[in-house]
Amino acid sequence: METTGAVLRGEGGQYELVTLEVADPGPGEVLVEMAYAGLCHSDEHLRHANAGGRYPIVGGHEGSGVVLAVGPGVSRVAPGDHVVASFLPACGICRWCASGRSNLCDLGATIATGQLPTGTWPFRLDGEPLGGFCMVGAFARHSLLSEASCIRIDPWLPLDTAALMACSVPTGWGSAVYAGGTRPGDTVVVVGCGGVGANAVQGAVHAGASHVIAVDPVAFRREFAQSVGATHAVEDTRSAAKLARELTRGNGADVVVLTVGALDADTTRSAVRCLGKGATLVLTALADLGTDVTVALMGNGLTVYEHRVQGALFGSCNAHRDVPMLLRMAQEGKLELDRMITRRYSLDQLGQGFADQAAGETIRGLLVHAD
Repeated sequence: METTGAVLRGEGGQYELVTLEVADPGPGEVLVEMAYAGLCHSDEHLRHANAGGRYPIVGGHEGSGVVLAVGPGVSRVAPGDHVVASFLPACGICRWCASGRSNLCDLGATIATGQLPTGTWPFRLDGEPLGGFCMVGAFARHSLLSEASCIRIDPWLPLDTAALMACSVPTGWGSAVYAGGTRPGDTVVVVGCGGVGANAVQGAVHAGASHVIAVDPVAFRREFAQSVGATHAVEDTRSAAKLARELTRGNGADVVVLTVGALDADTTRSAVRCLGKGATLVLTALADLGTDVTVALMGNGLTVYEHRVQGALFGSCNAHRDVPMLLRMAQEGKLELDRMITRRYSLDQLGQGFADQAAGETIRGLLVHAD
């Protein structure tokens, strides 16, 4: 079938609307009609570089939609099912899935190229095979996914907010709860309060933190973070470090979560100032794909104060466990989802959506495919 999607043809380019051919579902594959796609900073990173990947590529890795057809052997979903398209597939049987770390599933090896685990290229453009970012390609109206990337959700749940479950909500929430190990009474600093950071704030609150300090230079985002539970909000990490020490009688933060749009050495170095004894620094943010960022740490301090540095991919979440749980929490009024969506955009407004994100005017922009 043919569909419309947004494609990057090379490094430094802009998303271009094109007509794509979508492959029919083969064994283990699922054809999905996308309804919504979140605008994530990772899709902006993809515009700058795609190390280990290839161009052209269909953008978008945070999406939700409806299953149109399935290939032979598919058992997890059926036509008509509503799904969240997880940007990290989970086979359920590899070493990582079997040990409860499905965010590290071996099937994720081709997310940069977008080639499906079966070897299928989901799209063709002018006869050339191409993939979808993270094996999703949510910026296309229709996409071919592995069934390992599909999380079935209840049909009465709104697909717009469900799309955020594909990345921003679990990534932020899990960064504070799982990767950071936030405990009751802790002081937590969240650096960068966009779509991921705002959910890290929510995660810290749910884990019982006594103090949650939101750090962002944009007043709108600081105010939003406070509306979802941050007890304090400041413009920079220097102010956050001072405040964390005041709140803890001189110790500092127990957990610092870095969720800025683009990771760099200066940001990391400044975040370290917030750490107290025995604290954990969670690195959730990414630099441009393929950029080798050197993380700046103080060696003696790391040893003497037993600081821990923890990377967080998808917030160390298990998609098939945590997406349904977080959706249930939202239904019960324990997790804010609706207000996360600041603005909605059509496919031809994609560039404006990313411009608004860069200007700090959105928490999460949402691409609306549905008519």
